[in-house]
Amino acid sequence: MALLYLSLLLVLLMLPICPGNAQWPPSPGYWPSSRFRSMSFYQGFKNLWGPQHQRVDQSALTIWLDSTSGSGFKSVKPFRSGYFGASIKLQPGYTAGVITSFYLSNGEAHPGFHDEVDIEFLGTTFGKPYTLQTNVYIRGSGDGRIIGREMKFHLWFDPTQAFHHYAILWRPNELIFLVDDIPIRRYPRKSAATFPMRPMWLYGSIWDASSWATEDGKYKADYRYQPFVARYTNFKASGCSAYSPAWCRPVSASPYRSGGLTRQQYRVMRWVQARHMVYNYCRDSRRDHSLTPECRI
Repeated sequence: MALLYLSLLLVLLMLPICPGNAQWPPSPGYWPSSRFRSMSFYQGFKNLWGPQHQRVDQSALTIWLDSTSGSGFKSVKPFRSGYFGASIKLQPGYTAGVITSFYLSNGEAHPGFHDEVDIEFLGTTFGKPYTLQTNVYIRGSGDGRIIGREMKFHLWFDPTQAFHHYAILWRPNELIFLVDDIPIRRYPRKSAATFPMRPMWLYGSIWDASSWATEDGKYKADYRYQPFVARYTNFKASGCSAYSPAWCRPVSASPYRSGGLTRQQYRVMRWVQARHMVYNYCRDSRRDHSLTPECRI
């Protein structure tokens, strides 16, 4: 019997250890958020709508949605590039139909013809994970044919249990989406027609999107579970504002001053996309990819 146990132990020791099977992504080797100073809410933002559904306690902002209203906030200045992050904690339980967002947009300056870069948390039903949706709009048209460029993820952690840091890096040649400093998506500039070039403000909000948010609108917001609450802290918004001089240098998400990602960051991004991405607009055969030419380049 002892010989059998010894043989089994030797077999187990000889099995290959595969880091890719770990629950959490490998280390990215570089942490962009550490390069940028945090600010309080009132240092960089103001209420946009729903002031009665917004509260600032010390360094944290709480916003909530109920049957009367949601709430939103906006940066006090527009940017033409930069690093934009916040640590966010979501509400557990039934949140179907509810969107919690953190995004860049110039929709107020260019109504019906705006650019937008989104991090959106799509609410869910009991026992199912939140979906993190990243999206890019380029000069959306006013006739309802706004073209989204969605990539969706199920996170490797429960975003309702603790604050996690979510960020958008916007450079003249790329957009990078990060979760806890782990790059999950890179959207490169392949042409002027497929990349946001005009200044944008930074926003956050919580609102009712029952028509589409959860399984294409199958599950709606249920106000028996109100209020739906989201908390934000550790705000970061650093880069070239629309008022900065022309020589203002875009910030980077890597050790390289020239920007881009390191080899290790690319490796981690591929790990996340292979294991946690649940939708990629470029791989959707139902989409008209003549409207998204970057998918064919």
